[in-house]
Amino acid sequence: MTALSVSTSSAASLRADALVIGVAKGPKGIVPAPGAEAVNEAFEGKLAEVLTTLGATGAEGEAVKVPSPAGLKAALVLAVGLGEATEDGYGLEALRRAAGVAARTLAGTKKAALALPAESADEVEAVALGGLLGAYAFGTYKADGNGKEPVGELVVLAPRKGSKDAKAAVERAVAVGEEMNRARDLVNTAPNDLNPKSFAAIAQAAGKEHGLKVEVLDEKALTKGGFGGLLGVGGGSANPPRLVKVAYTHPKAKATLAFVGKGITYDSGGISLKPAGHNETMKCDMAGAAAVFAAVVAAKRLGLAVNVTAWLALAENMPSGTATRPGDVLRMYGGKTVEVLNTDAEGRLVLADAIVRAGEENPDVIVDVATLTGAMVMALGNRTFGVMSNNDELRETLHAIAGEAGEQSWPMPLPADLRKGMTESTIADLSNMGERMGGGLVAGLFLKEFVAEGTDWVHLDIAGPAFHEGAPFGYTPKGGTASAVRTLVRYAEQTAAAKA
Repeated sequence: MTALSVSTSSAASLRADALVIGVAKGPKGIVPAPGAEAVNEAFEGKLAEVLTTLGATGAEGEAVKVPSPAGLKAALVLAVGLGEATEDGYGLEALRRAAGVAARTLAGTKKAALALPAESADEVEAVALGGLLGAYAFGTYKADGNGKEPVGELVVLAPRKGSKDAKAAVERAVAVGEEMNRARDLVNTAPNDLNPKSFAAIAQAAGKEHGLKVEVLDEKALTKGGFGGLLGVGGGSANPPRLVKVAYTHPKAKATLAFVGKGITYDSGGISLKPAGHNETMKCDMAGAAAVFAAVVAAKRLGLAVNVTAWLALAENMPSGTATRPGDVLRMYGGKTVEVLNTDAEGRLVLADAIVRAGEENPDVIVDVATLTGAMVMALGNRTFGVMSNNDELRETLHAIAGEAGEQSWPMPLPADLRKGMTESTIADLSNMGERMGGGLVAGLFLKEFVAEGTDWVHLDIAGPAFHEGAPFGYTPKGGTASAVRTLVRYAEQTAAAKA
């Protein structure tokens, strides 16, 4: 695991295998960013000229290596692009991505110093978090790990003034970054190793390590409690379902949040089987559960003055002689009945049970997170998650918080007219399908049916950004991304601050 620290040493004097600086695209060519002054001096003021000769432009995602000249203790200089140069400095997300590019590029290096623009505590945190996320690698199943080892140590260079704030910023980045990487590990783990039972065991181990209260309902407890959604979805698998509660409480908390995560550890579609080409990455269908789990552990590590509970709705959706059939009726937790028209619309069924259960504890807000619909991917693409809510102001709040945290999201409506298709079942209270067009919104409306009257609720559909199948970019690897973790943690932080 990559170690992360902060130093007030000068860029020229710090001993490291590589020294990372930022460069940007200026109107007349490449422009060294703040933090690169010592390097430019070592190059006798010709840093931009040297980098331009090597093909650098300052574009975001770019990384150019050059041997260090005399005057620098580091053996190598790595210039990473920050994009367009601005008079107002560089955004936090640009810093995160640049640090992530640097960490990925320097895999195999023992120690690297990050001399990126980091004057404020927020900038220090952005650089630290981006570097830690960029250094991530998942090599569990490879004989040689994952090729080169991740960079061994990252040192964020910060000014002496405000050094205590900088240290706290790095500590926050470590807590959030390590939990995001925990979520990534869970998403990337093969489904023959990660099933509802083993996921629950991981949660129990984390609870013991961090002092969290963990409760697990197995198939017997779920049957006794009447959790028809979880049992119906998990009924076709040899690996029975689980409902896991992970609770963090703070003695000074004045608010309680419930985070509910969809945890389909593998989704074949069930009897409504997915075709080839659509099921190979379905181990990622538990990314919502991984996100809420990681967020609660991060809240504990940060000591936030807010109560936060994660509900992991875990099941494996498989076809078999015991699987739910299209046309079956499930009696959900809380008593509502649902006619199942498509067994591949299973996520909403397990979430419905968990939302009702979470609501029984009277939280101030419920936030559910799920890789719920392909329709949301069609609407928003692969990098943006949808935000829906029964409270317009809360929806806008979560959208804004996601942006502050560096995650792309978009507020989506819950049109009342789309509800009709779900309520036309002649034999049950609801069906798990509605109109085809607007499928992401229909799924949100279905979940809304299970939210208790008077309870504020937000639904995050992370189907697009939860699993990245393309080439790595910025601090985002191929595979699990830990989508929504930063948004949840930031929301918990802001809730704690608002109630202080």
